[in-house]
Amino acid sequence: MAETGSAATARTEPLPFDGFDKMFLNGEWRQGRSEKISEDLDPYTGEVLVRIPLADERDLDEAFAAAASAQESWGNTPPAERAGIIRGAAAIMEERREELVGWLIRESGSTRIKAEVEWQFAHAVTLEASTFPARADGMILPVDIPGKESRVYRRPVGVVGMISPWNFPLHLSSRSVAPALALGNTVVVKPASDTPVTGGLLLAKIYEEAGLPAGVLNVVVGSGSVIGDAFVKHPVPRVISFTGSTEVGRRIAELAAQSPILKRVVLELGGNSPCVVLDDADIDLASRIALFGKFLHQGQICMAINRLIVDEKVFDDFVDAFVAGVSAMKVGDPSDGRTVVGPLINRQQLEKLQRHIEQARSEGARELAGGGAEGLVLPPHVFDHVTNNMTIAREEMFGPVVGLIKVRGDEEALAAANDTSYGLSAAVVTRDAERGLKFARRVQAGMTHVNDSPVNDLPNCPFGGEKNSGLGRYNGRWSIEEFTTVQWVSVQHEPPRYPF
Repeated sequence: MAETGSAATARTEPLPFDGFDKMFLNGEWRQGRSEKISEDLDPYTGEVLVRIPLADERDLDEAFAAAASAQESWGNTPPAERAGIIRGAAAIMEERREELVGWLIRESGSTRIKAEVEWQFAHAVTLEASTFPARADGMILPVDIPGKESRVYRRPVGVVGMISPWNFPLHLSSRSVAPALALGNTVVVKPASDTPVTGGLLLAKIYEEAGLPAGVLNVVVGSGSVIGDAFVKHPVPRVISFTGSTEVGRRIAELAAQSPILKRVVLELGGNSPCVVLDDADIDLASRIALFGKFLHQGQICMAINRLIVDEKVFDDFVDAFVAGVSAMKVGDPSDGRTVVGPLINRQQLEKLQRHIEQARSEGARELAGGGAEGLVLPPHVFDHVTNNMTIAREEMFGPVVGLIKVRGDEEALAAANDTSYGLSAAVVTRDAERGLKFARRVQAGMTHVNDSPVNDLPNCPFGGEKNSGLGRYNGRWSIEEFTTVQWVSVQHEPPRYPF
């Protein structure tokens, strides 16, 4: 008789992943060669989660050499086989969902709410990528030359170097790793120093369990000051995918141009997302959009609302509703399922935000909500009497700090929304969807959402920004374009005629 109940269930559950004091190079788990050791900390408790001996340039060279050696075989692997491994990785993510969510809570300071959202994003983008091997098609083009056949072949770019951020580490690594692998590339990942496990090592464990061949995915954990420049300038990778600040993104673009071989860069950089509330907006809806779009993951999201631009006709009503919503949010322990605002990632981020708060006060903004930090937990800070030339409106806060800007009419709202050097995501709230659509089409951003938060990411929709918010697009067919190249091959079936 087959066993039933908890005993049988317990036996089928996978053992938790371990061994995160090592990195994944050429199919083997081993420690980095440098003499430096990084302590991976829980930002809420301060607990040391793992101590990791860091990589140096020798480890980096080994990782890229392994990826280069494995790429031809992996690129020639039948599409169905590659798709099967990606689907297998998605299945493992489902099986280990609580384990992955737990790591996100402990390592990146994610609230449980945000960790669940991130898991869904990462899982969805992996499933979407599993369709790419069958979608990376070429074409035969018509030509006017007698006897000539013109073909366009789509093929992998080769080796992809991926540098991931600390705020959505599992998802923002997955959205490059899964498509790149699915399309026949090999990958080297350098996760952020604050999130080496969720930004890279967990994915290495998942793909290893899914049966990915040795050398196809490699993860190096090292300091940016030691291996960062060498990672980008290395002659092996043909594409560098980076998500992070505009300042670092500019540096990466410069370094990529200095490489012995020019390489493509895909950059998703900083944001200054406006949420525009028009004079006919549903105030309850607008408030809920603003609360989610500003405070998910403590506002540490590139798409997070940085400016609330509100028409004067509804300004007071919106402020009342928004501040009441802020006051009702639970702040503190990220493992508590009711918590909305948990810890910031590290002390440097906290101190930077505290400077921004003091500057907002000194520039004349009025504080409507605030409070002191407890550990790395900073309660939400809301300011009004904000103008678009104040620091709180010009710079990306990347934390639970937001300013309210009062405007008169749609044109003034649009001018304020576009008055920034960034252009990642935006939102507009109105009862008239067509009015909102016309407004959205004039916003200078890669993504604009009508009656929804600017924090939006769907696996089949283009994700990326304009101006200083980046280059290129992720997700769906846009990822296929970024992680493949095309080759034109012509065949002359009869002797051509030349003019001499």
